Amino acid sequence: MKKDLTAVLTNALENLRICPLPVIEIETPREESFGDVSTPLAMGLARSLKKAPKKIAEDIVNAIRDRTIFEKIEIAGPGFLNFTFTRDYLFASFNTLLRAEKSFLRENVGQGRRVLIEYVSANPTGPLHIGHARGAAVGNALCNLLEESGYCIDREYYINDAGRQVKLLGQSVHAKYQQLLGVDVPFPDDGYKGQYIDDEAAALHAEKGREYQGIPFETCGDAITQWTYKRMLDLIRKDLSRFGIRDFDTWISEKEIFERDEVRQAIDALQQKGFLYESGHALWFRSTDFRDDKDRVVIKSDGQHTYFASDIAYHKNKLDRNFDIIIDIWGADHHGYIPRIESVMQAFGYDIARFKVILVQMVNLLKHGEPFQMSKRAGTFVTLSDIMDLVGPDTTKFIFLTRKADSHLDFDLDVVTATTAENPVFYVQYANARINSIIANAMEKGIRADNVDLSRLCEPAEISLIKKMLAYPMVLGGAARSFEPHRITFYLQELAAMFHTYYHNHRVIGDDPALTSARLALCTGIRIVIGDALGILGVTAPEKM
Repeated sequence: MKKDLTAVLTNALENLRICPLPVIEIETPREESFGDVSTPLAMGLARSLKKAPKKIAEDIVNAIRDRTIFEKIEIAGPGFLNFTFTRDYLFASFNTLLRAEKSFLRENVGQGRRVLIEYVSANPTGPLHIGHARGAAVGNALCNLLEESGYCIDREYYINDAGRQVKLLGQSVHAKYQQLLGVDVPFPDDGYKGQYIDDEAAALHAEKGREYQGIPFETCGDAITQWTYKRMLDLIRKDLSRFGIRDFDTWISEKEIFERDEVRQAIDALQQKGFLYESGHALWFRSTDFRDDKDRVVIKSDGQHTYFASDIAYHKNKLDRNFDIIIDIWGADHHGYIPRIESVMQAFGYDIARFKVILVQMVNLLKHGEPFQMSKRAGTFVTLSDIMDLVGPDTTKFIFLTRKADSHLDFDLDVVTATTAENPVFYVQYANARINSIIANAMEKGIRADNVDLSRLCEPAEISLIKKMLAYPMVLGGAARSFEPHRITFYLQELAAMFHTYYHNHRVIGDDPALTSARLALCTGIRIVIGDALGILGVTAPEKM
């Protein structure tokens, strides 16, 4: 619908000799009384044309010469143009959806632009927890969405393996290992807690025996830290694979950034640009010259680099790879970090309009309306593995995507394990399974949706379903432009609800062969759209439930 309407409006603007042609925004109205699609085009032109929006809207309507696809064109409010399509046009478009499927459903938003998306990037110091999992679901769905919308995507995981946290992991396992062998070694005050540390100590003993017994951390610490770090990274990879997260194109190591001398090079580059200064024997970045509320330390007075120093080098590394857009997906607790990274980008001459940070808010796990702790394996947090054991990867991913990434999310175990309409992922997947059952039943009876007369679909619910399906490419395009994959789950829940209501009120397989074939075609279209949308979210579309 959008493509055809854009062509009509472009032709009308050319007839009016409006130049240059503006970007034409088309949206689906919230109420059917406002038509099938709407555009604020006239209001957007008011300033440049120095006319009232309503007058511009009237001129545009009068300049539309071919109105065969429209049943009605209306001007509403301050100058909105609302369009209602003819049923013939809707049926023809739906028939194209049935035949072309994927090519019909796509809008080339990206035009081949290259996008780097960094997500998850959890410290390799323990299992992935429920917060990391939500970031993984958001990042994976966003990558899929943009890839299907004409962008070239690079998926990246940044491994924080050069700082104090990895060393502390090694110290924690070393202490538990020594205690396991009867050596009295105090556990680090701020060491990592949880059953997984005991498990790693036991695994170290099983593999290395008493090789490190009684040996101080200063002597064997590097070996134990590397051994544990690799196991943690393998665990993260396995959890992500089980979760259905596509493998990353790049795993980039903070340690390797230091080894390649990129941190010093980045600092030198800022120094040459005049953005660093010394104060109190420390080296500071002039981030207040840009978007930050205070300057930031890069090298401390003791000569040690701050975490910010390696982040400067990492983001310069990203810039040097010449992506058109750079997206970082962070936990919401990193909100205060955005201005300083944007300042770094600007200092290196990057247009920060091409840099976006998506914040992922916390997840509250609930059961019977109360906070729920599933296990003590990871200490104080719920692991991704725990959640998948209980409800599976599909349900977990879908629920994580039912709200905007920066909104808090209640993960209610009573809801997500229910086989009712209250469980959104069940409701959507069940629509797909129900349609498969209907089509299989029809095939057993020798009924096929061949040579379909779609004009037999004259019930209001059927027309509404067709319009809903034809709006899907616009939903995808809008989600891609805004970098918001949660819009797809909203759409899926609405489409599934419409289908289930239709199914309860209408017989698909009836005594009228032509009507049956048309309704089977309607169901086939719904199945195509649901399967496509779930695929973008990284969720399966089961044939049976």
